[in-house]
Amino acid sequence: MTAPISIQLYTVREALAEDFTGTIKRIADIGFVGVETAGFSGTTPAAAKALFDDLGLVVSGAHSPLPLGDKQNEVLDTMAALGTNRLISAFMPPDQYKTVAQIQQVCATLNEAYAVAAANGLTLGVHNHWWEFQQAEGRYPYHIWLEELDPAIFFEVDTYWVTTAGLDAAEVVREFGSRAPLLHIKDGPANTEEPMLAAGQGVMDFPRIIAAGEANTEWLVVELDRCATDMLTAVSQSYSYLTQKGLARGNK
Repeated sequence: MTAPISIQLYTVREALAEDFTGTIKRIADIGFVGVETAGFSGTTPAAAKALFDDLGLVVSGAHSPLPLGDKQNEVLDTMAALGTNRLISAFMPPDQYKTVAQIQQVCATLNEAYAVAAANGLTLGVHNHWWEFQQAEGRYPYHIWLEELDPAIFFEVDTYWVTTAGLDAAEVVREFGSRAPLLHIKDGPANTEEPMLAAGQGVMDFPRIIAAGEANTEWLVVELDRCATDMLTAVSQSYSYLTQKGLARGNK
């Protein structure tokens, strides 16, 4: 079944900072089914959730700090306010992925965070960049993830960064299987320097990638870290490409 389409709100962070309500209304008007949060510039989690509900937008997940240490209560309160159980670790620095021992320590930290999440009715996921798909001491960090992380931890596969690292994103999606319910969708030249493009305008083979995850993908999440054109135009173009090609299900 065709997965619904969401947007990682980091994509439109500049517009949100200027006009949170107006930008979210624009997202809903384009036809997105869901939003994935990443901070609340100019608003609060509770106010954001009220707006999402008014517009019929599902919170498909939340990029968040880990619920550990001083952040624990804040993170848990934010997740409760948003009404989503998908807490996603968006970023662990590349200098923590240089050696196998370091990667194993990252896994230990994520497992600790998962235990807290699970105890509070949440699931924990991991979002990747390119460095988790480049070898460290002859091993791919993501293979260590698969070995060391609690089997209940899920993955949000950023297919563009996998491709940028030089791997076949469709094969990686197949490899993760049911542990990858979320796919991040961005397009461009697949390198770390140049700006990104709307989905369908770069080198990514999304029909093949999305087909590889069809049995397991619960959400396709558009995310453009930066863009060569107007961001909201690229967001709208990405939505049109994915829905008109039958790759994602929208509201319009």
